[in-house]
Amino acid sequence: MPVGTQGTIKGLSMDEVAAVGGRLVLANAFHLYLRPGDETVRALGGLHAFARWSGPMLTDSGGFQVFSLAKHRTVTEAGITFRSHLDGSLHEFTPESVMRIERNLGADFIMQLDELIEGRADETASDAAMERSLRWLERCRVEFERLGRDGRAPLSSGATDELAPPPQSLLPIVQGGVHPELRRRSARGILSAGEWDAVAVGGLSVGEPKPAMHATLEVCDAELPREKPRYLMGVGHPDDLIEAVRRGIDLFDCVAPTRMGRHGTAFTPDGTLQVRKSTHRLDRRPLVEGCACPACTQYDRAYLRHLFVAEEMLGLRLVALHNVAFLLDLMANARRAIADGRFPSWSEEWLRRYGAPRERPS
Repeated sequence: MPVGTQGTIKGLSMDEVAAVGGRLVLANAFHLYLRPGDETVRALGGLHAFARWSGPMLTDSGGFQVFSLAKHRTVTEAGITFRSHLDGSLHEFTPESVMRIERNLGADFIMQLDELIEGRADETASDAAMERSLRWLERCRVEFERLGRDGRAPLSSGATDELAPPPQSLLPIVQGGVHPELRRRSARGILSAGEWDAVAVGGLSVGEPKPAMHATLEVCDAELPREKPRYLMGVGHPDDLIEAVRRGIDLFDCVAPTRMGRHGTAFTPDGTLQVRKSTHRLDRRPLVEGCACPACTQYDRAYLRHLFVAEEMLGLRLVALHNVAFLLDLMANARRAIADGRFPSWSEEWLRRYGAPRERPS
């Protein structure tokens, strides 16, 4: 899922993202709540109309963003109190308020509020956060269903719209750090709490070693139903995607492709390529031979390097779009390999070429 944190995939238009194969995009409830405000988005027709995206959308609850505020937040059983990174104003997120925010935004899939902690946290801290996330899931579910039944509150601005929220799916998040028994308990608690259209795995790629992430995914793979999509939150480097697909993951999101692209790092089948390098000064080759994105079909490495050296915005946009297209194409190829029954050999070969160390799933 290309990430449109603030209702836009940074530097790119929604039409460009759709043209390279984007089908589902993510936005962030935390950022949209702070600016322009979830009620403003609702008054303007909801997130799809606001962002000019006609396909499905997902909103993250903002748990990761609040986690990243570190010194500017306080977590209690009631919820999370934090200061805005924009103006220092004080706010509180509770499971109930986050459901109201995400119902106002109107994405197709909305995430529960969970408590995220650092990836190397000890078992005691991970246990407490996991159990709290399960309790918060139940509070999210109750409020989600109430809003579906009773409707949203009228807009405080006085603008009129439908009080009934659009059809939405609430998704739970498996937590528990890198501790296998906690992950099992979290998954089992989620599955016993209700029927879910998909299940997310959170709390990874937040400082833990990659082998620990892989082992955790294998634990979750054994616990989660195969017929329901699994969503790994916040992971987006090419080799991480392939390793996670090998361990049963279906959906991903990450700002890495656009952020790295804006800084001049392009994804290729042979690893990352630094566009600014002087070795590309006279290089007429595309970033990736055969890639159908505009950066590769219309320009060459020499010109893209020139754009970055000259600090022209076009270069940032083109490489960001290339990275998004690269990941979308990579996942399309993975789907084809799975359908053809050749995913194990295909993924081994892909990782060998990319240069990632191979680690077979258990």
